[in-house]
Amino acid sequence: MGIAGRARLSPGTSLVLLASILVSFLAASAAPTPLYGIYQERWHFSPVTTTVVFAVYALAVLASLLTFGKLSDHVGRRPVLAVAIVVQMLSLVVFVFANGVPTLLAARLVQGLAAGAATGAIGAAMLDIDRARGTLANSIAPGIGTGSGALLSALLIQFLPAPTQLVYVVLLVILLLQALGVALMPETVTRMAGARRSLRPDINLPRSVRGPMLVVVPVLFAVWALAGFFGALGPALVRALMNTSIVVGGLVLFVFALFGSIAVLLLRNTAARTVILTGIAALILGMVVTLVSTMAESVPGFFVGLALGGVGFGAGFQGSLKTVMPLVEAHERSSVLSVLYVVCYVGFGLPTVIAGFLVVYAGGVPRTADEYSVAVILLALIALLGVRRATRMSPG
Repeated sequence: MGIAGRARLSPGTSLVLLASILVSFLAASAAPTPLYGIYQERWHFSPVTTTVVFAVYALAVLASLLTFGKLSDHVGRRPVLAVAIVVQMLSLVVFVFANGVPTLLAARLVQGLAAGAATGAIGAAMLDIDRARGTLANSIAPGIGTGSGALLSALLIQFLPAPTQLVYVVLLVILLLQALGVALMPETVTRMAGARRSLRPDINLPRSVRGPMLVVVPVLFAVWALAGFFGALGPALVRALMNTSIVVGGLVLFVFALFGSIAVLLLRNTAARTVILTGIAALILGMVVTLVSTMAESVPGFFVGLALGGVGFGAGFQGSLKTVMPLVEAHERSSVLSVLYVVCYVGFGLPTVIAGFLVVYAGGVPRTADEYSVAVILLALIALLGVRRATRMSPG
């Protein structure tokens, strides 16, 4: 009898492990952000290429979510998660040995496939263990992972050798330890037939969540579009506003994610509609401050807008999950979470590529940031109209 057969982690420990794995996956996705400037100098590519490399990850996540998003409902959470961790580790090995844009694209592609497969399984497993704490962990882990990954990468680049390899090696070690934890984690669902059929890409939502899903889609798209912009071009925008270190550039995602996580914690016991409305208000205010600050070339003002945008991201994302997921049966959790993340990653990738083209062909990073801020404000207003309409139609 193996170790996994003799001992199993407690539900509380399993929840912490799952949340830490989600943090690691998001940290790995954010780790290249401070490195894009170094890659750009070495391999001589434009901001368009940066955003394409960034968006390849989002497209791979989408493809993986649509294909593997429901698989863990059939074969179990642990097998899907174990394979996803192995694939994620493979992507980090490719990053370590990357020597040009093709290998960078390959690494992001493999990384996105792993993240898409893992996201639904991790999120659903946390909800299986504890619905309330699982919802909170699903909301807070992306921010913690994104912020810590970007800041860790920036600090290692600034103060330690091998800037384009070390952060990936560190993440490899962390994922290896987490894989050992998965071997000790109890399965949270009973296997059922239909695994092969579940691999057919489709978007099949239970009737009970279709109305609420329409309400949260504009919110999710807006907040993840903002996260995508800061993830791909935030450091470049800070460099355009001031000549600063890589660490300050890495702070862009960290501040955004930190305030998003704080918002999740502070609003965790608040009604879903209130959380969403708070997120929309913070998003609009943050983009107004960002717009004024970039026009005035004010770095402190930019970081204030960034923090408010982070609050909008955290509250908007958490409120969306709290609106939809309580209506979902256990065997539907992975597939519904996958659909939610499809919306997130469309918002994460598509507008960012458009922003990359605008940077090169329509006036540079500061002007693109202004235009992007206006676009996010308009998206947030559309989301506000949807939430208010839903509130009038269903006052309870």
